[in-house]
Amino acid sequence: MDGKELYINFDEYIRQGEPGKREAAYAWSTAIGLQAVDGLKTSAYLNELARRNIEGEISIDEVGRLLDSYYESKTSREADDDDTEEADKVSKNIKGILAVKTCDFSTKGYISMHRRIFNGVMKHAGELRKYDITKREWVLEGDTVNYLNWEDLRRALDYDIEQERNFSYKGLSTGEMVAHIAKFTSGLWQIHAFGEGNTRTTAVFVIQYLRSIGFDVENDLYAKHSWYFRNALVRANYKNVRKGIDYTPVFLERFFCNLLLGEHWDLRNRYLHIHPTEEWRVQPNLAAPNKYRTSTPTSTPTSTPTSLIHIDNKNILRLVMALGEEQLSVKKIMEKVGLKDRENFLDYSLNPSLAEGFVRPLYPDSPHHPRQKYLLTVKGLAMYNDNDK
Repeated sequence: MDGKELYINFDEYIRQGEPGKREAAYAWSTAIGLQAVDGLKTSAYLNELARRNIEGEISIDEVGRLLDSYYESKTSREADDDDTEEADKVSKNIKGILAVKTCDFSTKGYISMHRRIFNGVMKHAGELRKYDITKREWVLEGDTVNYLNWEDLRRALDYDIEQERNFSYKGLSTGEMVAHIAKFTSGLWQIHAFGEGNTRTTAVFVIQYLRSIGFDVENDLYAKHSWYFRNALVRANYKNVRKGIDYTPVFLERFFCNLLLGEHWDLRNRYLHIHPTEEWRVQPNLAAPNKYRTSTPTSTPTSTPTSLIHIDNKNILRLVMALGEEQLSVKKIMEKVGLKDRENFLDYSLNPSLAEGFVRPLYPDSPHHPRQKYLLTVKGLAMYNDNDK
């Protein structure tokens, strides 16, 4: 189950819709697609409510009220109604979260994310588990990842999130950035802080975090490949010396290469099995046009992708190289790039750089701040580092 049949309802909005509708469709497709990680499928009723929300006919709060009324009024229950109700309500909650691009990047924020996602669905939403767990995995032939013991959950969350908060992406290549993001995501998921819903919580938390540091993650990967994402997390955290299997982060790194760098790895689950058949031993990179032309690794697994970000707009590249690791005002940037026409600079250099996610303002909530300056996002730093040779 890869969620494709759910996602396809929103494809037209994402490809051709107005910006507001496109963003809403992206959020819904991601929210619905993520239910596949626990084998859940939303109802046709929820899909219709999502369409009406995208069209602006009803608000997300109205979606919630209509869902509650729908399930309260059902006079007969089918065997899978509880699962469908969970999928519907969790999808609605995730869509609401993704509509806001702020991120509380803290242990409290991560725990709160679980509560917000599963509010009204799980009795223990937002509570750390108080027992140890194992899970039999198909890709591991029935074996389990060794999840963290319950006594150490909060301490581990504090450590991982604090380490990431203090981590500097300056000077890293795009490949090194992707490897680091995959490692952080993998470590956060391996803690498995909650009794249920860990993959969905980790996915939404990481999406919000990547947005907050400048990455554009508004595409269909989580909608179409959420089950691959989960199995890639499993492989990144599984080691069995007796079977000759080591931790394998490369599959997760390739997911993030597609998500963040526009690469085209074939994200199918059969490549992730610990003993794949001959047909599925080599995971191919499907070359396809993209606005970022990227070089790609060979089929030989590597834990450090080597992709480079390139962009055709020379004005953006010039601005990125001028900013480097500095924080500069518009006046100072114009001096460095040798331009004097402010309006021309804003229209053809600064605004496109902001729109493409390479540059961000120092005071984003106050565009006309008297001490406003601009600096590179993580993606901007990646392009700067890859071109500063």
